[in-house]
Order: sequence, then structure tokens, then C-alpha cells
Amino acid sequence: MNIAAKNRSVGVPVPLVDGIEKVSGRAAYTADLAADALVGRLYRSPVSHGEITRLDVSRALALPGVVAILTGDDCPHAFGILPIAMNEFPLARGKVRYRGDPIAAIAAVDAATAEKAIDLIEAEFAELPAYYSSKAARAADAVLIHDDRPGNLEREVHHSFGDVEAGFAAADLIREDVFDCAEVSHVMMEPHAALADYDVERERLTLHSVSQVPYYVHLMLARVMEMDSSRIRVVKPFVGGGFGARTETLNFELIAGLLARKVGGKVALTLTREESFISHRGRPQTDIKLKLGMTKDGRLTAAECEVVQRGGAYAGYGIVTILYAGALLHGIYDIPAVKYDGYRTYTNLPPCGAMRGHGTVDVRHAFECMLDRMARQLGMDPFDLRRKNLLTAPMRTLNDLIVNSYGLDECMDVVEKVAGWSGRAARKTPGKGFGMACSHYVSGAAKPVHWTGEPHAVVNLKLDFDGGVTALTGAADIGQGSSTVVALSVAEVLGIDLGRISVVANDSTVTPKDNGSYSSRVTFMVGNAAIDAARNLRDVLIRAAAEKLDAAPEDIDCADEAFFVAGSDQSRLTFKEVVAAALVDTGTITVKGTYTVPPDAQGGKHRGGAVGSTMGFSYAAQVVEVTVDEELGSITVDKVWVAHDCGFAINPLAVEGQIQGSVWMGLGQALTEETVYENGLAVSGNMLDYRVPTIADSPPIDTHIVESIDPNGPFGAKEAGEGSLSGFLPALVNAVADAIGVDMDELPLTPDRVLKAVAAKARAEKAAAKMAAGR
Repeated sequence: MNIAAKNRSVGVPVPLVDGIEKVSGRAAYTADLAADALVGRLYRSPVSHGEITRLDVSRALALPGVVAILTGDDCPHAFGILPIAMNEFPLARGKVRYRGDPIAAIAAVDAATAEKAIDLIEAEFAELPAYYSSKAARAADAVLIHDDRPGNLEREVHHSFGDVEAGFAAADLIREDVFDCAEVSHVMMEPHAALADYDVERERLTLHSVSQVPYYVHLMLARVMEMDSSRIRVVKPFVGGGFGARTETLNFELIAGLLARKVGGKVALTLTREESFISHRGRPQTDIKLKLGMTKDGRLTAAECEVVQRGGAYAGYGIVTILYAGALLHGIYDIPAVKYDGYRTYTNLPPCGAMRGHGTVDVRHAFECMLDRMARQLGMDPFDLRRKNLLTAPMRTLNDLIVNSYGLDECMDVVEKVAGWSGRAARKTPGKGFGMACSHYVSGAAKPVHWTGEPHAVVNLKLDFDGGVTALTGAADIGQGSSTVVALSVAEVLGIDLGRISVVANDSTVTPKDNGSYSSRVTFMVGNAAIDAARNLRDVLIRAAAEKLDAAPEDIDCADEAFFVAGSDQSRLTFKEVVAAALVDTGTITVKGTYTVPPDAQGGKHRGGAVGSTMGFSYAAQVVEVTVDEELGSITVDKVWVAHDCGFAINPLAVEGQIQGSVWMGLGQALTEETVYENGLAVSGNMLDYRVPTIADSPPIDTHIVESIDPNGPFGAKEAGEGSLSGFLPALVNAVADAIGVDMDELPLTPDRVLKAVAAKARAEKAAAKMAAGR
């Protein structure tokens, strides 16, 4: 079926429904709402690891203008995103585990007073050995960071599928390489902020926050504050980006709530850029050892992968991240046997978490680099080698993931053609190189973090006398355009103008619960729920139209804001006429739509099998053109060609922007971004030392949308905002190898690393020449 030809609302480029507020400056973010609030500030640990032996806040509390102070004594309950891994407290209790760990919180009448009070807090510590690398933390004599985690391991994973030993025995070529990917941070535009207001008389709390997961914040507030959840209201106003930084409840959100209750009023906790870096939850530094087996015609026979992630001081999403790293070895290529060993370590650094492309980016980088190197050894074209290993949908992977649609072959065809791949040799000049890579990602986790048996997504629609449709959703629009997807889906099903639809999102008193914006779940799950709700509303309206037209409901159709008897010349009823008829005797109409992932799509039966399961994988391929200056070690990305299989582009304008954003974020991780610590102190916690690409660094990105029409996606859609990220890193590294003949195993490719690799290559060539001359 040619979906695009039948559409009037979806499949057409549309500005985001909240775009005007953002570009005009009218959008109100959390910090904008705090004008009449007390000011909160945090006292943070100056040591990386130690017992708190003395904490005296008396001088700070005596300072005029200080209203309240909290310490760990006020925070008896741990929190965390995973029910099985809650080991973080809003304020440290007895022990600190990284420099910056919050110890005390102050609420004061203004910022100057709060900051002065912070300086008056006195603390002493019995310092413990601190570990800043996975290797040091895993040493046999290492002190435990958490007493219940032997070996400072948060989680180790061991999965094996197929006969790995036989797979390597059947290989004509076996290669093993080691990769080191630096830790990176999200650097969202808006720093962290929370505004909490406690109503003493009603014993109710209202929290405005920057969260991507208001529902999970709601749960943790109830837990930590020992409040009935019905007395808590969580509102997500406009949010200036997230990229995964806000996919779990963060300590400052809980501290704001606790402070507000203690003062009996309103407290704003607005973090600085440095504090936002320290709150972190970024992609962990990752060591990858990857071994691949391949036949001489390029067919993969086996893969063996070991991943060690430096997780930081607390659990966060760590268990999920280390499971994702192994699970998503599958789902993109046909690999007969896969062995995975994963280790997530605790260290005395800010905690890592989810980041765009959660769990897959570093391992996909290593895998795609290896494919290119093996293609070179076999004398094969990188595109041809990958084509030897494509999947055929529908199918299930070795680890029981479902692949229902698969557009990777078309993505490769597109970028190979538009990039002029076959003619690239004619464009080669000294330092010029071309590289390619592929990638994929989930369209939402098939099993939610907190399993309650409820639908995965719920959308409510309200229709009243004015003929306007209000869509109520708990899905967090953080700039990715999810509210626009809801509006377009409803408009398409009802056949009405987009201007009739208003979207109300993320206010727990009026919108239905949603699990949040993470793992690219919103378009697939919330989009399907919106379609279900719109169909339910359409059924109500069709019954009303059928009665007015004296026809059977099954004969009624709707389009272009009209209801009519299909195939008849009978007069049409306008949308408002049908609304008026439907409201008779009932008044305001409310309907609900839901979506739940079927149980057979929620992952395998092995331990951790739910992680990686999804109803639809997106696929992407890209070609990167670079110029490398071997004297300076600098790399210029000249152009990027990318094709992304999003199933169906509900809003092509937003899809294109998401693909470009993914590539751009990959550019940062590949070339410049890296968190740096000195004895646990974050020395890159600002936007000068932590260098994200600027517009001057950003190359032209030639974006192409591939539509494989997923059978379960909303109108056939899948994810569009993460899958292209992980392909850029290896495409760039492969392009550099093409340019200067050096395979780089460390990220980012900073000039010092490039110069070091070039020097090593020169030494190796000199030694080889000397050896050859001596024969």
C-alpha cells in the first residue's frame, strides 16, 4: 500500500507544534518559573571517596537569610531508575563516592546568601582509596565502593548463542582488535533545574523539572519523601534537550522536593553548567575487545566481544547499558554465533547512565571498524562485504529479538550512489579519505523499567462544543517533536485540519501516565496509542454521522473535515455538524487509546533477555569524506551522506532534523568530546574545555529517508532520532584509515592521538624497510 499517497496530515513536512514558542522566546523553561522561589544550593564533596567523619552546618544555618538546610540525615531512602539497583541517596549518608557527591542542601532568600552559606559548612573526611579506571577498581585489593558489590562490579553479563567455537573453526580469516572509547557527556542546551512548591495546609507537592521521565520522578519523590503519590504533581514544562541525561530521576529533583517541604514553600534548584556536567549520566568510558571470524567470501562466522564500562559511583542505568552493549550485537547482520562478556564497574567518578544511542554506540563503532579492516584484508569493497551478511525480515535473532522490517540494504544503496562511492578514487588527493559504516537502534524498549501490567502508552482525547480536539499525553517532548507526532496522528485518522488539535503534555494531574522519552519509544508506542484513541473517537463521530445521513456506520467515511457515505453523491456533513450531533445527550466526549507491546516481542528467556527487545529496529548507512593534515594531526569532515530507515516519516521535516542531530552528535564523540578528570575532579566541566562541535566544524549532511513500512509501527513508522549516531564514528575512523593508512583504536581522534598514530606508522615503516634491506 502506498501510504504517502493516501495521507493528508502525515508524510508531509510540518513545523513542530511548539516551535513558535521556542523560536520567539515565549517558551517558559523550569528556571523561568522560579521568580518568587527561595534559592537552593548544594554543598558537594571535595574528596573522591571517604567516610564523612564530621559535618557541621550550624554556622551556615545561623546566617541571616538561610531558611533551611538538609543533610543525609534527612534522606533515609535510596533511589534509582531500576528497582533492583537503588543505591544512591539524594544527599550522601555517611560516605561520599565521587568529587561532587551532594552532602548538604541550602534554601535561602537569594543566591548570594545561599552561596555564602555553602562556604560556612564544615566537613571532615576519612579518605579512602579512590579508583578512576575500571582496571584499578577491579584490582584484587581494591576497597569496595559499595559494600554489597564484590570486585566493584555493578553487573557482569555472560551470553553465548550458537556454536562460537565451530564458527571460528570455519573461518578463513580471524581478526581481534581492542578499542578504547572515551567517556562523553550530553551537553544539553538547558542546564539542570527543578522548582518545587510544597503546600503545607494540603500536604501536597508540585514539582516542575527538566525531566524526560516525569512518571519515574513521581515514583521516586513518593519513595524518598514518604508521600502518597496522589499528593504529588509533576509537571514538565519546555525542556532544552535531554539526549538521555534526564532519563532517570536525578538527585537535585528529589532535593528540591525535600527542601520545599522543609521550608513549607517554593524552592528553585538551578544547577550551573559545571554542576550539570557533574550530575552527568553520560556514556561511560568503554574498553572493547572484539574478535570476528569470516570466510574468504566475506561471510561472518562468529563474533566474540568483551566490554568493560567505567560506570561511575552509582548504579543508574548501568545494568541496562551493559546488557544493551551485548544485545545489540544482534539485529543488524546475520551472525551464526555470538559470545558476549560484559562488565560494568563502579569507580569514584560521576555516575554514567543513558545517552543517545544508549548501550550500542561504542560496540557498534568497534564492529564497523573491524568489518572495514577485514574487507581490506580480503580485498573486498566494504559495501559488498556488508551485503554478504544482511538479514531477511521478518525474522528472530539468535537472542530472540524480532526484526519485522529491514531497510539497511536500501540505505546502503542510497548512500553508495549519492556519495559517488564507486568513483571516489578519482577524487582522492593526499590526505583525502572516504569511509562508510552501518548502524541500527531500537524503537522503544519492549519491556518498561517498572513493569506494572499497564499499557505501555496511553493517550486521551477530548472533544467539545467548539469542535476542537485536545490530546492529552504524558509523553515528554524534549525537542524531538513527540507532541507533533501525536497531533499529526490524530489529524490523519480523523481527517481534520491540524489547527483543530491542541496537545497538552506532562502534567500528572491532567495527562495520563507515560513511561517517558527514552530508547526512542515515543513515536512507536505513543504514536500507536494516539492512533488508537483517534480511531475510537472517529467511531463515535461515524455513528453520529450515520444517524444524520440515514446510513449504516460501516458505509461512512471521513476526510477533509467532512463525513459522507462512501461512493455516494449524497450531501456531506461538516466536521462541526457531526460534532454537534455527537454531543447531543452526552456532552463532552472523551476517549482513550492505548498501546502495549505483545508478550512474544518482549525479549528472550535468558537472563537480561528483555533488554534490546523492541517492536522495530531502525537502520542507517553513511559515508564520510575527510581531509587529514598529517603535520597538524587535524581532521576536517568535508561531507556526510546518510540514509536512515525510519519505517515511514510521519513528519519528514522532524525526521531529517533528528538524523542530522544524530550525525552531529557522533561527530563530537568521534573528534573532540571527552570528559577529563584530575584525581576525580572534573576539569572539563565547561563548554570551553569540553569541546562540542560548533557550526564552523559542522559539515554538510546530505540526509536521505528510507521507508521500509514497519507492519506494527504507526503508519509504518520506526525510530529516527538515535540510529544514525553510532554509524558516524566508525565511518569517520574508516575514512581516516583510507586517507593516511592508519587504523585508530582510541576515541576521540584528537590531533595529539592522530600525530601519535602517524609517528607510530612512520616508525613501523622505517623498521620494516630496515628489515627488508637486511635480508
